[in-house]
Amino acid sequence: MRLEKCWFCSSTVYPGHGIQFVRNDAKIFRFCRSKCHKNFKMKRNPRKVKWTKAYRRVHGKDMTQDSTFEFERKRNRPERYDRNLTENVLKAIPKIDKIRVSREEQHHKNRMKGKKQKLHREAARELEQGISMVKAPSVFQQDPTLTLPKIVVSVSQQQSENRMEE
Repeated sequence: MRLEKCWFCSSTVYPGHGIQFVRNDAKIFRFCRSKCHKNFKMKRNPRKVKWTKAYRRVHGKDMTQDSTFEFERKRNRPERYDRNLTENVLKAIPKIDKIRVSREEQHHKNRMKGKKQKLHREAARELEQGISMVKAPSVFQQDPTLTLPKIVVSVSQQQSENRMEE
């Protein structure tokens, strides 16, 4: 059973699923779903579409270089069956997956390292701008320096009386 990769989004295409497009020069494109096929027909670049693996790799959101990716690489050269080799490979797969997951988590932590400080700075700035919404009115009465300057508007008596009559 051969698992192919979608040409557009790089997800796995299982046997019997997806769409296959063969160009005039005999190049084969496999797509996991119609969404990828339609984007391909619209000539969209996978590196500019945010939900694709190519976009995530180009913009530093996913790991691009790691020794664990070497094991997933497609090999076209047939290998002679060796029971011991197959057994060792099957034992190594969970270990390799564990290593890859831990490295991906570390990559994510490194990416998000400065995010918390940035959020704190934005929250402090917003708090400074809207301090009147946070502080209780009794605090403003005790400390008049916290309040905004009051604007005095004069209204003539005639204007207020005319409005009352209407």
